[in-house]
Amino acid sequence: MTDRLHAGAALAIDAVDAGEKRKRAISVKQGVQRDGRRDWSDHYWWSGDGVRLHARIYDGPGEAIGAPPVLCLPGLARNARDFEAVAPHVAQWRKVIVVEFRGRGESAYAKDPMTYVPLTYVQDVVALLDELGIQRFATIGTSLGGLVAMLMAASLPGRLVGAVLNDVGPELEAAGLARIRDYIGAGGSQPTWIHAARAFAELNGAVYPGYEIHDWLRLTKRTHRLTPEGRIVTDYDKQIAAPLRVPNSDGGVDLWPAYQALGEIPVLILRGQHSDILSRAAAEKMATKLPKARLVEIPGVGHAPTMDEAEARAAIDAWAAKLPAA
Repeated sequence: MTDRLHAGAALAIDAVDAGEKRKRAISVKQGVQRDGRRDWSDHYWWSGDGVRLHARIYDGPGEAIGAPPVLCLPGLARNARDFEAVAPHVAQWRKVIVVEFRGRGESAYAKDPMTYVPLTYVQDVVALLDELGIQRFATIGTSLGGLVAMLMAASLPGRLVGAVLNDVGPELEAAGLARIRDYIGAGGSQPTWIHAARAFAELNGAVYPGYEIHDWLRLTKRTHRLTPEGRIVTDYDKQIAAPLRVPNSDGGVDLWPAYQALGEIPVLILRGQHSDILSRAAAEKMATKLPKARLVEIPGVGHAPTMDEAEARAAIDAWAAKLPAA
């Protein structure tokens, strides 16, 4: 992120038009898992610049009504399916809202690719919070989602009650950013899921070195979609890469103030053992900067842990137990 990218996130909002759109924003249908059990619903809302956005909502137990919900915020090229295992797990205790950023999954693609920047995502999420009447909330954010959470802590003081930062922080490694810049927005289509899984494995083998083909199929189905023509493609607008191609797009902004804006809330820092985005030194520094921050390293994976790992799940459970009940 740079000042130039931040400027690109500025939106011209017509208040009257936005108000009319919000009247039509709620469109909910029940979600049904493969076992037939309903445990989530789809929610749609409008951004200030007219992009129709999607979130998956897990209501949580009845006794959790009034407790601050947990917002799940995906990574750069990810969507709501990235949380298909961890979201229902956390929803055993409280409401969970899985956001799909513009240009991903069921959220519409933006007309202006330069709105694919963190400050725009913050504005989109705030529009959802306002529509649902949510004042206080916790976040579980992977990579980009964690950056959005830190920016929300800085811009919405007092509203975050807890945060999980999954393999991300205020200091990002240049090598990892270059790797992401090289592949994001590239690639074509594959004829079958097995072909797509093998291609995805070739690209990300160093991230999950212990994965077998069934693991790659699971991850591929989270990150890809089937087109009407019967081809398998990545499930995001390839134009999300446009801001990353702006010169000096990965420098010039000090994110430590945003991180420290998390203050005294429970913060869980997850780091993949082989991460090329969040160094061990940076993660350890993060853990010393906040009074309630805890660092857990997930063995055998790079950027980023899926949070399906036993170590990640146990750490998230311990973190969730520290969240306020009301």
